[in-house]
Amino acid sequence: MRLAIIRQRYTPYGGAERFVENALEALLERGVAITLYTRQWPNTRLQLIEPVLCNPFYIGRLWRDWSFARAVCSAVAKKAPELVQSHERLLCCDIYRAGDGVHRVWLDERLQDASAFTRWRIETSFYHRYLLEMERRLFESPWLRAVICNSKMVRDEIHDRFGLSLEKLPVIYNAVDSEVFSPELRRHRADVRQKLGVPESATVFLLVGSGYARKGVATAIRALAKLPSDTYLFVVGRDKSARRYRRLAQRHGIARRVAILGAQDDPKPFYGAADVFVLPTLYDPCPNAALEAMACGLPVVTSTKCGAAELVTENDAGLVCASRDVDALARHMMTLTDPEARRLLGARAREAVLPLTPTSMTVQMVLLYRDLIAAAVAVRDGEEKPAAL
Repeated sequence: MRLAIIRQRYTPYGGAERFVENALEALLERGVAITLYTRQWPNTRLQLIEPVLCNPFYIGRLWRDWSFARAVCSAVAKKAPELVQSHERLLCCDIYRAGDGVHRVWLDERLQDASAFTRWRIETSFYHRYLLEMERRLFESPWLRAVICNSKMVRDEIHDRFGLSLEKLPVIYNAVDSEVFSPELRRHRADVRQKLGVPESATVFLLVGSGYARKGVATAIRALAKLPSDTYLFVVGRDKSARRYRRLAQRHGIARRVAILGAQDDPKPFYGAADVFVLPTLYDPCPNAALEAMACGLPVVTSTKCGAAELVTENDAGLVCASRDVDALARHMMTLTDPEARRLLGARAREAVLPLTPTSMTVQMVLLYRDLIAAAVAVRDGEEKPAAL
């Protein structure tokens, strides 16, 4: 039995790759042959995977995505595997992992308070129009048999907007290693706070994520400005406009209370130094950082358009508000300056993600593959399977 995996940029340490590698290893052990279609083949512990390089020349992101989709679908058609899973929006897959959510929803959230010029620029962008069209055609494809959703939020968005049945939309949350990310990281608390000049008694809010506009860093800074002087915000993650956010903190008179720390090789000590995880994101299907924070026993304040919000609300593990509502965010953050509230909600947060183990995720993936491969064999034996486009 042969399974094809499509990932344009495969990096062994990427979020999507961490999601599937354990499941692929389990399939290899069960005698399933796996082919990976990608632009470049890196070093990986999955040595038995057969790589097929599809790396056509391109300039710009539109040409990049279009040329890869065209090349990889042509390559897949030549070998006709029993099952094709894609992490990219294209038309030759049986399974699509919607790790980025729904592009139209993301654009709608992004453009809510955009200027007329920005709205026109994005709505007329050939790249965004290409993604929207490919997304529509993908979800309407008769060969699409399952869409792996990393949150119920994403599942419901696809169901509501494209009419796919819930049976074709399994929810498999990202895994989190609750032994690596645990309350034991509090051993870093004193050292990190001392280096950043933060008192032990202060309440520290942590935001982890790259792309500050999308993650809601400006909203978090404005909310912090409404809180008492013994509250601080640490921001960990990459953004080319980090200085803009430092200036925003200065304008609000809280520069000493906001640490824009940039990308960190190891964010774990900052989880240990924090009291609360805050993420007023515009749109996030299911951020790993939120799950890691919950595993560390941190209560979470996030937005209604974050996939992790459903875990927060279902388990009473934090508080949720609209992404741009500075006043509501400030109220929620103020609530969690109370140590007892943090202790109760933080304990529930950890309990909520303990079932999301790598082993559990692997079992769900293997069972899904098994059922779909068995169905593919039945189709192959009973009638000719349509060729992939």
